[in-house]
Amino acid sequence: MSALLADVERRIGSVHQLDAVVNAMRGIAGARAQQSRQILPAIRTYAETAGRAIAQARRIHSAGPAMEDHRGAPGQPALVLFGAEQGFAGAYPERVLDAAAADFPDAHVFLIGARSAALAGERGLATAWQASLPGRVAALPDVATLTLDALYDYLAAAGAVPVTMIYPFWKAGEGLKIIRRPLLPLDSEAFPASGSGPVPLANMPPADLLAKLVQEYVFAQLCEAAAEAFAAENEARMATMAAAKTHIDGKLAALQLEERLTRQSEITAEVVELAAGARFRAKQR
Repeated sequence: MSALLADVERRIGSVHQLDAVVNAMRGIAGARAQQSRQILPAIRTYAETAGRAIAQARRIHSAGPAMEDHRGAPGQPALVLFGAEQGFAGAYPERVLDAAAADFPDAHVFLIGARSAALAGERGLATAWQASLPGRVAALPDVATLTLDALYDYLAAAGAVPVTMIYPFWKAGEGLKIIRRPLLPLDSEAFPASGSGPVPLANMPPADLLAKLVQEYVFAQLCEAAAEAFAAENEARMATMAAAKTHIDGKLAALQLEERLTRQSEITAEVVELAAGARFRAKQR
């Protein structure tokens, strides 16, 4: 085997190894995206339950401070941004950060996602608080709890400032969309203090009950955003790996063709050399 043919075969082996890595990453991303989609119905049911409880609680405390709009509070508005945790997802991390970049100068930013945090640092975008988006679906409620605690600590110091949430959403057939949603204050019209039957009984002050229910509802919204961001990042990674797979298949086909042509050229050269040797021996006789 010539050095040229050995080099081609070595390159083919490297491409096969890369293909195995890409297929593994694609499979892992697909499984994670599916797991995230599976928990979303439960999260939304929990949010709906908390919302109905808020509406019932408002029957006994219809003017609770948790439902009021204190847009004149002295602190900066808060922004909760769910970004990307890792790379290997094409332009996904940049697109998520681009959607919120204009909000950074005037907001107290809570950023979830290590890759997005690194990109924000490279761009000189200041964040007030950062957390990592976990690699397991089971850990998503934990990051929602951390975010909720940090957010309420800030609200305790800054006052009832408006809170906006931005997170990625992946729609089949359309790709990435960016969702911008007001998180606090809650829209009182979405939780009307209505309903038939007796007024609910409570064993705590109505204002405290309403505040805790609002906190549960916000927690559910954070969980949903975390799950959507987790799914979107893995869907983006699947799309990137699919494109990489197409490129690898094309590269492999080109190398295999080069291998066949190189092998054929070497065989041809050997045949010519043998034929020349045979003619030379014939002339010597």
